[in-house]
Amino acid sequence: MVTQALPIADRPGKDGGRAADGEHTWAEARRLAFDCARPLGPERIPLREANGRTLAADLVALQEMPHYASSAMDGWTVNGAGPWVLTEPGKPLGSGQASPVVTGGVIPPGSQAVLRVESGQLAGKAGGQPVLMVAEGAPPGEPRSGQHIRKSGEEAAAGEVLIPAGTALNPAHIALAAIAGFDQLEVRGKPLVKMLVTGSEVVTASLPAPGEVRDAFGPQISTVIQMLGGVPGSLIRIGDSYEEWLTALGALEAPMGQWSDVIVTTGGTGRSGADHFRTATAALGGRLLIDGIAMRPGHPAALAKLPNGRFVVGLPGNPLAALMALFTIGAPLLAALGHQPLADICRLPCGTVIDSHAASTRLMPFRWINGLATPVRYTGPGMMRGLASADGVMAVPSRGVQLGEPVPVFALPWRPELHNTPAWP
Repeated sequence: MVTQALPIADRPGKDGGRAADGEHTWAEARRLAFDCARPLGPERIPLREANGRTLAADLVALQEMPHYASSAMDGWTVNGAGPWVLTEPGKPLGSGQASPVVTGGVIPPGSQAVLRVESGQLAGKAGGQPVLMVAEGAPPGEPRSGQHIRKSGEEAAAGEVLIPAGTALNPAHIALAAIAGFDQLEVRGKPLVKMLVTGSEVVTASLPAPGEVRDAFGPQISTVIQMLGGVPGSLIRIGDSYEEWLTALGALEAPMGQWSDVIVTTGGTGRSGADHFRTATAALGGRLLIDGIAMRPGHPAALAKLPNGRFVVGLPGNPLAALMALFTIGAPLLAALGHQPLADICRLPCGTVIDSHAASTRLMPFRWINGLATPVRYTGPGMMRGLASADGVMAVPSRGVQLGEPVPVFALPWRPELHNTPAWP
């Protein structure tokens, strides 16, 4: 069900009250970002792209598997008791006849068994044709009826379900599908995510000069989006002007095939005259579902929906603030589109006292140390050092938290082992 943005008077605020300045609470923003999207429909993709995807419909055998009787050994197909007169390969065999065959070769009509090459020998001729005999030292009773013949249909009958719908595909599944004759598989849809990185001061290589900053998004945002369940698409870089914003968003918003898409932007979500997320999305006919979140860092984050159904996730320009916003509204949105549940929020005991500083949720990277969630250092909105050493993020309520008090936390997508902590439910 698509959810409309709530009127300000109806929005729950900090600790269950009304949100300040019309912003959604952190918990409310997560829920709204999940509820505003429907799961995407199925799509057909090539086998080479199917690993890790979820099968949308039962994969059914198109014919018997194997679809012909074949030899399990190099040797000869034989009919009757030996010795056998050799005939041309592949021709139907009469009693007392044999023909050469290789592993995987077609078993001709009339064949009763395969005599493997180690157990046979050619001895003289009969009527000008070589004669095959069982070699001395062959196992007693060779060749037994049906020996070394792979029967057609012994793996699957035509119409049999090979892989049930809902299976997360692995390389063995893909190999099975290839053997069964499939070139494509019908899988559950995953959102294609295109990215717009903004900022005239952003440089992509070497040391930045004063007034410049290195691009912290380009090298990692595609990977994070993939970890969150999206399919990374193209990435566009622009400056800060409204014209650049409108042109780039319009290009990314254009029809992009059968997928419903998400556009993730960085920067421009503030409310100054130099910030253009809201004006550019409005110019394209979009409406805001989330217009700021009562959290720090990342409070200017926004979520808009365009007339064609695509979503635009607006992240702040500071790297840590942007990732906190992406985890808060981007992750739930991608989960909903990609047929995944909204991730549970666990509560772990806090390793320190955290005082109240603002009427908003504080997102704080932490380490799991001695059974306690302990905040790390270097967690300014533009800093990455703290997050790089963290196990997860705690959502500290505006009232603060006491030592040992359970605090809401979520694992970082690249540190899923946090889910294995003893305190995790």
